[in-house]
Amino acid sequence: MTQGQSFQHVAAELRLYCGADSLAALAKELKRGGCRRAVVVSGRSVARSPAMEALRTALGPVLAGESQSVQPNSPVPAVEEVARVLADKEADAVIAIGGGSAAVTARAAAILLAEKKPVRELCTRRLDNGQFDSPRLDAPKLPQFVIPTTPSTAFVKAGSAVHDAETGQRLALFDPKTRAKAIFLHPEFLRTAPAALVREATLNTLSTAVEALESPKCDPVSEAMLMHALRLVARNLERMEPDDILAREYLAIAAVLCGRGTDQAGGGLSSVLAHAIGHRAHVSNGIVNAIVLPHTMRFNAPATQQTTERIADSLHRVPGGTAPDVLEALLAKLPIPHRLRDIGIAEADLDAIAQAAMGDFFISRAPRKVQGAQDVRGILAAAW
Repeated sequence: MTQGQSFQHVAAELRLYCGADSLAALAKELKRGGCRRAVVVSGRSVARSPAMEALRTALGPVLAGESQSVQPNSPVPAVEEVARVLADKEADAVIAIGGGSAAVTARAAAILLAEKKPVRELCTRRLDNGQFDSPRLDAPKLPQFVIPTTPSTAFVKAGSAVHDAETGQRLALFDPKTRAKAIFLHPEFLRTAPAALVREATLNTLSTAVEALESPKCDPVSEAMLMHALRLVARNLERMEPDDILAREYLAIAAVLCGRGTDQAGGGLSSVLAHAIGHRAHVSNGIVNAIVLPHTMRFNAPATQQTTERIADSLHRVPGGTAPDVLEALLAKLPIPHRLRDIGIAEADLDAIAQAAMGDFFISRAPRKVQGAQDVRGILAAAW
């Protein structure tokens, strides 16, 4: 007799709007939340776009100010600058515009503003016993609203990882109160991003969904979202041009589905290595993910025999191909680097990268237990 399933799937509220009328919906959502002084957080390029003028018009007097301090990987000084602007403008809402770095910077700035402590006193820490501890961040946070320009899973998350350039460390902040109240997929904002940037963000979605589907903690509800996210990615991965707005909308929806699906079981070895390698090579996490993911999947294979079938099926299986084989065939079509040496990583760097990876919170989520830095070093050598 077969046994029934036992799981919990707890989902946070999310309001998602897609289409040319979504800016009007943003104005209504701000009014609904009683927000009268919203601050827009973005990078400089999107701030100069025609789409931003349409947003300013839609917001009218509710727009209290703008910060154009967003930088890749959310460096701490940029986050601190945004927090200062939020304080100076007496903001009661934050509107993040851009990719994952914009959303993370906006969330982290709201945390600094509310908690009134340095990042290092608020971030997740690894204890002497190897466990990770995230301090409770109890202060109320400004409501977050997001207008994506690229398809990032970060838009629906509660975690905000910022980069300390002085130490090279990734400092992770976690606060469910910073989850986006609503997301607005507007065609003119989605059109602003260069094709290469959309591709890199999509590769991050792809990797994140694969790693969650590998996890034994992936429940059937999450599985449905993640498998459809992979289907949307596989169908649109080669359609990146700004004029193909339908493809960009589907890729953004895939990122939202992936972000929601990974709340129960997200992050893994590929994410860990992207964090450890990305800032060294000055390339996006998505590119690093695409390089290392087939190799982390092969490392995990002894523990994922019951879960990888759904990955291959979602990516349009080739006859007889394993999930890593299917993935490599898909990635081989793209104009991206395929080895770590191709992005400037020297073989002599691999030991230091392996050691850095061991301090990442996500290392504990790998379906196959990582015994030590040598396991990570072996994956890196295969990808090099």
